[in-house]
Amino acid sequence: MRKSILVLLLILTVSCGESPQPKPSGFLALNYDTSSFKHLEIDCPFSFEKNLKAEVDIENPNRPCWVNLTYPEMNAKIYLTYSPVNNNLRELLIDAQKLPEKHTIKADLIEASIYENEKNNTFGNFYEVEGDAASQAQFYLTDSTSHFLTGAIYFEAKPNYDSILPAADYLKKDIRHLMETLKWE
Repeated sequence: MRKSILVLLLILTVSCGESPQPKPSGFLALNYDTSSFKHLEIDCPFSFEKNLKAEVDIENPNRPCWVNLTYPEMNAKIYLTYSPVNNNLRELLIDAQKLPEKHTIKADLIEASIYENEKNNTFGNFYEVEGDAASQAQFYLTDSTSHFLTGAIYFEAKPNYDSILPAADYLKKDIRHLMETLKWE
């Protein structure tokens, strides 16, 4: 009997430890490789460098310079829309500046920054959108006389800012690189 009690006390002493605690929720860590770029030449009055991960897609053959850069692993696209300037620069600018305003309902913040590249004769704005808006970044570029290009990021999923933030940040860098390397033909 004494041996049984001694064994029982030994088991109780050894088995006592920290009580189990619930684990905190984990977060998905999305890490993307460093971007590599290649000069893209298409039959349009502009060219630029695109990320090698992006697939080029022209959905509408009637508008061959409306180009989509598709990122399959992120389930996202950068939509590019080209318009020639024909005494309509003011209207094109107004339309391009209205696009970010459409996201103010869901956006927490829309921050605009002016872009100027005198060497490539490109001028415009870059808009960063924070919050659960449909588009996380938009831009427009023009040479003010002949060319006008707009672009926007869209994800093929319900916008949840916290979830798409790593991918959105990655694509914003791609847009900035596109803007810096854009050349009018």
